[in-house]
Amino acid sequence: MLKIENLVKRYGSLTALNRLSLEVRRGQVYGFLGPNGAGKSTTILSTLGLIYPQEGRIELFGEEIFRQGRYNEGKLVDAKGKVGYMPEHATLWEFLTPLQTLDILGQSFGIPKHERLKRARELLEEVNLWDVKDRKVGKLSKGMRQRLLLAQALINDPELLILDEPMTGLDPRGIAEFKDIIKEQRKNGKTVFFSSHILAHVEEVCDTVGVIVRGKLRVEDSIDNIKSDFLRKGGYLILLETSKPVNFEGVEWKIERVSETKYKIKAATDIREQVNDFVWEQGAKILQLMVRVPSLEEIFLRMVKEEEGEHSH
Repeated sequence: MLKIENLVKRYGSLTALNRLSLEVRRGQVYGFLGPNGAGKSTTILSTLGLIYPQEGRIELFGEEIFRQGRYNEGKLVDAKGKVGYMPEHATLWEFLTPLQTLDILGQSFGIPKHERLKRARELLEEVNLWDVKDRKVGKLSKGMRQRLLLAQALINDPELLILDEPMTGLDPRGIAEFKDIIKEQRKNGKTVFFSSHILAHVEEVCDTVGVIVRGKLRVEDSIDNIKSDFLRKGGYLILLETSKPVNFEGVEWKIERVSETKYKIKAATDIREQVNDFVWEQGAKILQLMVRVPSLEEIFLRMVKEEEGEHSH
């Protein structure tokens, strides 16, 4: 669906994209994560042909649209007809209504009048804006504008939906509604590629995550695999409760006694079996044993810290 290989974009002495490679497969909801200034918007704008990288290649829908500093304009135009794009900072026509906005955008895609009005109604109902279809856009709230921007990105019934920081500035209710809409798009068979610097926006709706820091992709995998890998590399935190106190003398694990029969155990590997044997030998029973899985936020912050540490050397 979207394939980027060794993409390089420099602004003078600043390298915004440093040999970036990623792949978004059909039907995925791909969360493109990174701190502000990491290169997320540059990646998206390069994909849409709105800025020129210096090196690398970009493929959309199996067609090569960019290679080594040059776009294939014909293929790019064809591909963009199948893409819906919601920019991070966008200006809507404040003097138009939501219905008029979608009608004009539908016209630009060459959609016949009866079909685009039907499509506009469906979309405004889907994003909960039908009740304000005739209100001037200038009088809509921030959340309503964001939902209208999403509707305009869907007017051409795209195969690939690209959203740049779509939930920025929304209140909790608006964020929840937006997540529901993204989940609905996945159910409808759409492929969604969206960027965010807010982890909570990604963890709930994405099946695949790519983390970009300083223009480099640090990891690309499912959230479950990223967490498992992080546990393997960073060690395990095991929370344990026993029926009576246990003496952990002579073990290499780091033990923190929380109360008389509750312990936090840190170890480099998964030691649940050994812990079970240790407790059993002392005539105690395990009442509760669990591995604390790190949040995506903890993993993300660790990656950013590691990258910045490498960069400072």
